[in-house]
Amino acid sequence: MNDYITEIDNALLSYLPQNEELCQSVIDAMKYSLTAGGKRIRPMLAIEFAKLCGGSLEAVMPFACAVEMVHTYSLIHDDLPCMDNDDLRRGKPTNHKVYGESTALLAGDGLLTLAFGTVTNAESLGRNGAEKCAEAVSVLAKCAGAVGMIGGQIIDLASENKRVSAKHLEIMDRKKTGALINAACQLGCISAGANSEQRKAAEDYAYHIGLAFQIVDDILDVTSDTETLGKPIGSDAENKKSTYVSLLGLDECRKLSARYTEAALSSLKTFQHFGGDTSNLEEFAVFLRDRKK
Repeated sequence: MNDYITEIDNALLSYLPQNEELCQSVIDAMKYSLTAGGKRIRPMLAIEFAKLCGGSLEAVMPFACAVEMVHTYSLIHDDLPCMDNDDLRRGKPTNHKVYGESTALLAGDGLLTLAFGTVTNAESLGRNGAEKCAEAVSVLAKCAGAVGMIGGQIIDLASENKRVSAKHLEIMDRKKTGALINAACQLGCISAGANSEQRKAAEDYAYHIGLAFQIVDDILDVTSDTETLGKPIGSDAENKKSTYVSLLGLDECRKLSARYTEAALSSLKTFQHFGGDTSNLEEFAVFLRDRKK
């Protein structure tokens, strides 16, 4: 799946505005975070589910890049002084440390709006059709908005300095992390014209790898180091946040991430019944479980 990264990166750059008079600073800030590295998990999921359901890379690429733009905007805002106030992201200074808080805020806003423009640009409309593009906008807006990623972030902020239950964390993470992962999987299915059974299986896969991903994040926050992760460690404890590790302990967290990964693998059987090759998505789920950064 790493073979996709170059194509994703090239496409992301092609969708950015070019040489805009007097407002180039915000475009530079958008580009800084959009090209700062990262695993490109969400666009790769969109591409894989599109291919699995008979779609094409060319058609799904605008959808895949739109999800990555939304994800990147969320990271810029998450790092701001009014949120986590982090200085390092992906091994580089955070956006507001380079461009200032005001420009960083606007760069995030710019990426969010560019995402919806990318879903509905001429290329996307020509390859996917208006109906699929409209549905993609609706799904992405819901998953990124107040009942999705933003809702998860507000739950996270409200949970600081409190001891909350594991169920509370699951609801928060299903929104904050899982919703955008689900958007990626769903947009891949939409581009390919997947049926309702395939859409439900993709949602199940996204739900389980999203929770596994967050649990592993919590594990790495106490077991890894800043150089490996490319971002500060121990921030959850510093902000007095309840995590899966603080509630359940490391051993139980590792078992739980393994169970969620197995559930994700099981959901792929639906696609196998339709003759799809799920080997990439199987390996991807295991990679997320076993990752070190």
